[in-house]
Amino acid sequence: MNPGRRMAQLARLACTAGTAAILLTACGGGTSQIEPFKPAQYVVLGDESSLIDAQGRRYTVNPHNANTGALDCTLQPIWTQAVANRFGFVFAECNPGGATEFRAQMRASAGARVGDIEAQIDAQLADGGFAEKSLVTVMAGGNDILALYADYPRRSEEELVAQARELGVRVGMLVNHLIELGPRVVVSTIPDLGLSPYALAEQAAHTDTDRAALISRLVAAFNGRIRTTIVNDGRYVGLVLADEIVQAIARAPSPYGVKNATSPVCTVALPDCTDRTLVESGNSSSWLWADDRRLAFGGQLYLGNLAVARVANNPF
Repeated sequence: MNPGRRMAQLARLACTAGTAAILLTACGGGTSQIEPFKPAQYVVLGDESSLIDAQGRRYTVNPHNANTGALDCTLQPIWTQAVANRFGFVFAECNPGGATEFRAQMRASAGARVGDIEAQIDAQLADGGFAEKSLVTVMAGGNDILALYADYPRRSEEELVAQARELGVRVGMLVNHLIELGPRVVVSTIPDLGLSPYALAEQAAHTDTDRAALISRLVAAFNGRIRTTIVNDGRYVGLVLADEIVQAIARAPSPYGVKNATSPVCTVALPDCTDRTLVESGNSSSWLWADDRRLAFGGQLYLGNLAVARVANNPF
């Protein structure tokens, strides 16, 4: 893909509205950024898609260092690492260089749902709170949506969609609460899990309805409420559209360097997957999905690009 076209596409996908914002113009009602935003602190909230665990593992493919042969958590960074890297921040959970100062703090947890985000905020407040110029990223809801889907058909689609919307509103309200506490917030929608290998397997296993399309509708209901609930002001919040970038890659993988957008690349459960436990000819960079519901580097890369663009371009 032409670099100019790719940057324009990333800008469009990162906006809260349908029109692209060019570099120093923020999405969501902001004005031109006078000085680049330089946070004093970065806090990660969310589920395993944002997580580096205490062993330095991510819920994607964990690559080995070609020189040392050891697992290297700095390679193929997940989206939250891309944001930290933008400011030279280091997480204690991924610190091969022996840093002693950690201005990036990991509060995300494996299996977290929307209801866990408030506890993550409380944990941060109890442990020093937020610095004067703090940045927070938030992405949660994927585990909630799949839990809702598991109730189908015992519960009707209408009931599940209504609850998905309520959960989206809850995320939006938590983001607005964070703004009141002082940080600038980048919130991501969740990827379109209706395009995941899990959804495609469910579609093949059931004939009552298009199960993949049902999951996509639940995701859309959830993400839609996030977008309409958050404060629409680019001075305080930036929105990253993970659902749209996954949809774009699934529709046309090749321009994104993706060879496989429909099946998982890992042969073992996350977070134990490494570049030595992949399907034959598999590669984390050219696969969209690591397992049946979480992104490989082929997806995390673009999510990270969008998040970094949003931090750089919003008039925080």
